[in-house]
Amino acid sequence: MTDTVNVAILGASGYTGAELVRLLLRHPHVRITALTADRKAGQAMGDVFAQFSGIELPRLTSIGEVDLDDVDLVFCALPHGTTQQVIVDLFARKPSLKVVDLSADFRLTDPAAYEEWYSHPHQALELQGEAVFGLTELNREAIRAARLVANPGCHSTTSILPIIPLLRERLINPDAIVINSATGMSGAGRGAKEEMLFSEVSEGVHAYGVGRHRHTAELDQEYEKAAGRAARATFTPMLLPMNRGIYATITVTLEAGATAEALHASLATTYWGEPFVQVLPLGKAPHSRHVRGSNNVQIGVIADRGPDRAIVISTLDNLVKGASGQAVQNMNLLCGFDETDGVNQLALFP
Repeated sequence: MTDTVNVAILGASGYTGAELVRLLLRHPHVRITALTADRKAGQAMGDVFAQFSGIELPRLTSIGEVDLDDVDLVFCALPHGTTQQVIVDLFARKPSLKVVDLSADFRLTDPAAYEEWYSHPHQALELQGEAVFGLTELNREAIRAARLVANPGCHSTTSILPIIPLLRERLINPDAIVINSATGMSGAGRGAKEEMLFSEVSEGVHAYGVGRHRHTAELDQEYEKAAGRAARATFTPMLLPMNRGIYATITVTLEAGATAEALHASLATTYWGEPFVQVLPLGKAPHSRHVRGSNNVQIGVIADRGPDRAIVISTLDNLVKGASGQAVQNMNLLCGFDETDGVNQLALFP
């Protein structure tokens, strides 16, 4: 482990890039040496995000201008479909580099699944096979040894963490998982979109990507690994008029002999001692406001009216544990730092 790691953030002008800067500024072992944003190249970070005014940070540049001699680790906070060639080029320039990718470009291990869900062939198959799915609590040891970590999606993180232990222990039916996952506005990115105007989304809730949201592919992949066979969840994402947060209500069908108490015991045992996962007392539902701004996940288990069903509720901040916070957590593993460095803040409440 080195005392300090030099970090570049590619795509620093988006929400996840800005959140990375916010978290890394308080990290005891990080020096930010490069920030990129092609459309805003040449500007100061404080001009793009006023919360950074008066803080000394590198000026935004294009990716090609980044001097990798002064970089140990790169966070890629770039749009899906654009990151594959960027990372190929980064490793060609500096093979010893470590990369945490926050896009979806390396999350799926099956090239056919990637092509099916993203409508084009993967352009970096060797790296796709090398990438480690960066769900920290479940892949900790593989992440430590990796060069390329694929940060999971926010919806998938919210719904994988509470379900994987239950599938591994054969407590629930892999063919009867129904997920309703509500997310805040920042999950759609910072780009100007008519359908994201305040008057279009306030005072209402709507589903989107119904039956075809791309995070479903991550659920399929990770649920199948845990169950040891195909598992196809029904996943419906919804947009809520709030800035941050994801709230997943997951209805599961119990296997013979299983109970809500057994589900709760499994999760409580699995995540005992985890710094960022809290399993609430049986029957208590979490609130999204209790994780806002933090790297925490809170999970509740509630018995349903039917004896063969239970409801599992999971919530996190989509910009922190759902993106940038988990990326910093993964960086800490890659670099040998304490896993909580930079991301051990409490939630913002109220």
